[in-house]
Amino acid sequence: MHRFVPFSLNLRGRLVEFSRPQIMGILNVTPDSFYSVSRKYDADSIARHARKLLDQGADMIDIGGYSSRPGADEVSEEEELSRLEMGIRTIREKVSKDIILSIDTFRANVARRAVAEFGADIVNDISGGDMDSGMMPAVAELGVPYVMMHMRGTPATMQSMTDYNDVTADVMSELASKLSLANDLGINDIIVDPGFGFAKDLPQNYQLMKNLDLLHTLGRPILVGISRKSMIYKALGCQPEEALTGTTALNTIALLQGASILRVHDAKEASDTLKIVTQTLNS
Repeated sequence: MHRFVPFSLNLRGRLVEFSRPQIMGILNVTPDSFYSVSRKYDADSIARHARKLLDQGADMIDIGGYSSRPGADEVSEEEELSRLEMGIRTIREKVSKDIILSIDTFRANVARRAVAEFGADIVNDISGGDMDSGMMPAVAELGVPYVMMHMRGTPATMQSMTDYNDVTADVMSELASKLSLANDLGINDIIVDPGFGFAKDLPQNYQLMKNLDLLHTLGRPILVGISRKSMIYKALGCQPEEALTGTTALNTIALLQGASILRVHDAKEASDTLKIVTQTLNS
């Protein structure tokens, strides 16, 4: 067990302190994300879903315009930008000017425009800079927090790249190497994400979750994104639509190991889980 460690982020020149784990709600402005409920493709449905996430306990929202599931269609940079612009502007204009918005992209130019023009606060990069060498310099230039996820290859090739000596040690080593590079570039606020489901097979995902508390040696807040993923529904022999109970169980395990942010489709259940875990640990 590892207690939550408070952390802070510089969000557009404002230092924000976080005294408890945060709930990051998922909103996909895509037609093909693996969990259909998260797909919202017009302004009205985006606004409704964002309000629902916030009403049910989300502290921030992560917006994606490019599905990273294996086999997903390629999306041009122009199309990704168009989707993210609609999502961000809709939330800022119709829902909240102040809610923290993260954008899920691996493209440096998309990150630049989403932050500088559309109003995103955080860059969430599934490739940790591997899929666009300009990403880390762009984040350094923008001065925004960076979610650095561990992955090998691309979403199309990652499941052929699961050869680890020790998955936890290797993930930590690869993240540490990237942290060093990011620090040299002047990126100050970095959140690490071990990348559950990305270039890990089923046993490796659970080994990584079992040892999640070891990632605290990296000295960074930890984001855990396991919501309705295949590591749950394959283990249970069900579909993503039936994987909420398994998601809640894993989110509980993550919180008991000091997770800083839970990235979820189901904000109410995650928020309730957080309340119960906090009540227990503080008793």
